[in-house]
Amino acid sequence: MIPYPAHRFDEFSTLTPAQRDMLAALTAAPRLVPKRTLLRCEGDAPTGVWLLHDGWVGAALDLANAKRQLIKIHLPGDVLGTTSMCLDRAGETLEALSDAWVSFVPHAALSRMFVEDPRLAAAFLLSVQKERLALTHRLAAIGRTSAYERVAGLLYDLVQRGRLAGIVVGNIVTCPLTQEQIADVVSLTNVHVNRIVRRLNEDGLIEGTHGRFVVLDEARLHALVPFHPRYASNPAWLPPYAEY
Repeated sequence: MIPYPAHRFDEFSTLTPAQRDMLAALTAAPRLVPKRTLLRCEGDAPTGVWLLHDGWVGAALDLANAKRQLIKIHLPGDVLGTTSMCLDRAGETLEALSDAWVSFVPHAALSRMFVEDPRLAAAFLLSVQKERLALTHRLAAIGRTSAYERVAGLLYDLVQRGRLAGIVVGNIVTCPLTQEQIADVVSLTNVHVNRIVRRLNEDGLIEGTHGRFVVLDEARLHALVPFHPRYASNPAWLPPYAEY
């Protein structure tokens, strides 16, 4: 069994052994979903969330022209489907971009977590808020940065998040994203993304393409990213640790 990487919870509140046990119980029976599997479609009844153990999952919106817009790329440790927790019908489609291992957590189980361990529940909400902030930054980048900066920013994001998730070793990123999917996320055409990736190679920032690339100059890649938030660790307002 592939264990659930809990770094997305641990980054905001240091997990105790009891909290790790609680997460382990929620993720004790993960299932394998093959590539292209739809975990949930937009419009379905939202009955829970998924914790991603391994693999890549995309969140997308279905458009009126029968096309699907990829808006978010999930990596191991992420919580999937949180956007729809406030809706009576799911607001996004979740699709496995590679073979993936996931644990389904019903909303009722989340409700128990809020009652039994408010601090762990707060860490969960902060993880969700971090995703919201990332989408806000991406929207600003689409409106105010160049195509070169957008693609560079996405690649840098995948390197940083991939290291935390344990799927990136050193500077080598092997990802299942197609050029069309990358174009979706950064709001460019396939042809434009191809040109930008070629320029990044020529400029010595990366080596390779969308399927596998190596970061050659991480400092220069980082300098192209306009947003560098500093996240709070164990903020004072969090509820006290639960006494078990």
